[in-house]
Formats: sequence, structure tokens, C-alpha cells
Amino acid sequence: MTGGPYYAGIDLGGTKILVVIADASGEVRATARTATLAQQGPDAVIERIVESVREAAAQAGVDAGDLARGGVSAPGPIDTDDGMITQPPNLPGWRNVPLAAELRSRLGFGIVLENDANCAAVGEHRFGAGRGYKHMVYVTISTGVGGGIIIDNELYAGASGAAGEIGHIGVSVEGPRCGAGHPGCLEAFASGTAIAARAREIIAAGGLPRTARIGEHEPPVTARTVYLAAQQGEAEAAALIESAGRYLGIGLASIINVFNPQAVVIGGGLTNMGEAILGPAVEVARQRSFAQALADVRILEAELGERGAALGAIAVARDRSGDGRA
Repeated sequence: MTGGPYYAGIDLGGTKILVVIADASGEVRATARTATLAQQGPDAVIERIVESVREAAAQAGVDAGDLARGGVSAPGPIDTDDGMITQPPNLPGWRNVPLAAELRSRLGFGIVLENDANCAAVGEHRFGAGRGYKHMVYVTISTGVGGGIIIDNELYAGASGAAGEIGHIGVSVEGPRCGAGHPGCLEAFASGTAIAARAREIIAAGGLPRTARIGEHEPPVTARTVYLAAQQGEAEAAALIESAGRYLGIGLASIINVFNPQAVVIGGGLTNMGEAILGPAVEVARQRSFAQALADVRILEAELGERGAALGAIAVARDRSGDGRA
């Protein structure tokens, strides 16, 4: 295979491992996917990552040991300085796992570890919808709500790497609690988990009959169940999605007013609902944003899909190639 150098981008999630081999421009040469099977513990998962990297490299026509560098997108909390996954809730048994060092020793090239939402933000900024914008905020709406912040073309991580927790923007004084136990967070109103939880409450009270029937055939009730019912004409299901979208709009307005970005890029699984959730979100964001900041910003859908985090991990690895990390 000619060209190069080539990099490995590894997206480690609670259910899947996705490996992308790409050049520095983000042109994808090969991909490999496997189940995480996180319940088997860190050693087994790390071995599957190694096998997937080797598989993708072989598809790309290059030996894994000849890859220039690798980046791992992983769920937090993580320690980026030490390349360590500390205790992520969706990877049971992972506590202070030195993932970067483990992968380096088995694969033979340097590895950088970064938060998954930050990686997705960098991916969209370098290779996707955020190209050409110096100031960008990425928002992901999926099982939870997360994000990443780009300022002056650089990822902003904050004092200890915890910046970008978009899901914990307050949108209500009271209300359901987020996963961290705080009331009124955006994530507790506008995530897939929040939509599903609210739907189950309404079903228990005798509402959402079509959603309930779909849920009987495809249990459990999820945000997708609610969306399918809305598509089939259930007004109450459509209203539930619209409500989530309007809360998302409050969060977007807060981002626009605080950061004055040139672009807000929205990704994640709930964007598959399209205008049902994004329409009310953009409407509320425009209503609640400061006029000057609103004039400066574009609200865009992400372009990279499931490859975004892996491509972002490659960009992070490339950028940090001289910082002495593992």
C-alpha cells in the first residue's frame, strides 16, 4: 500500500468497538467492528481491540506495527495524562485501567486516550460539519447528552479535562435527576433515556397506547419506540419528542449565549428523529439566544456518523504526537 502515514482510530463503547484506519487527512482506508462484551472484563476487551486493529490494518494493506500512532475514544471518566480509564459506568470492572500503555505494548505504536464526546467534536471539526469554523461546540444527543468545545481551532478541556459536559446544563430548577443525581439537567429532559423514562411513566398512567403496543412487540420501551408511535400518528408521542426538543433548544441557547460559537454541530442517535426533535430545538434556541450571538452561529447536523469519534481520535493522536504521552 502506498502513501501514509496511517493512523488507527479506536472508538471504545459500551456495546461496540469500531476501528478506523485513515491517513492524516481523514481519508478512511479500512474499518473493523466487533462487540465490546464489556462484562468479560478489561483483559478480554483489550484483546478484542488489538485483534480489531490488526484486522483493519490488514484490510488497509499495512502491518499494524507500521501504523504511525493510534487514538482511543473512550467513555469517561478518564485520565488523559496517564492514558487511563478510571471508572466508566458502562464498562463494568474497569477501574484505573492503563489502556494506552496496554495497547502500546501489544501493538507497538504510541496511543493517546481521549473522552468520546471530545473525540467526536474534534472529528466533526477537522473532517465533518465543523470544517472551517474556528469556534465550534459539538452536542451529542443519544442515550445521554454530551459535547465538546473547540475554541480557536483547539479542543478546550478545562482545568482538569472535565469541560464540555453539555448534558449538565441546567434547564429547570426542579424535575427528574440526571445520572449524576442533579435535578433539572438537560440530559434528564432531552436524552433518549429521558424520553423513554417519561414514556414509561405515561404508559403506567394509562397514556400512550400506541407506544405501549409497539413496546409489547419490541420491548423495552425506548425513545425509538416513542418515535415509531409518533410516526404512526400518536399525537401524545409526538408531543413528548417535541418537549424533549424544546428543552434541547434551551441548552443550545445557553451554549450560543455563553460561547458565541460560529457553529453548533448536533450529532448522536436522536438526530435520526430529524425535524421531530431538531425543529423545536432550533426554534427555541433562536428565540432564547442573544441577537448578536445568534447572527454569528450556524446550527448544523453532524456529517460523520458513527465514524466521528474514531476519526477525532486519529486527529487527537496526530496533534499530540510530540507531547511525550504513551
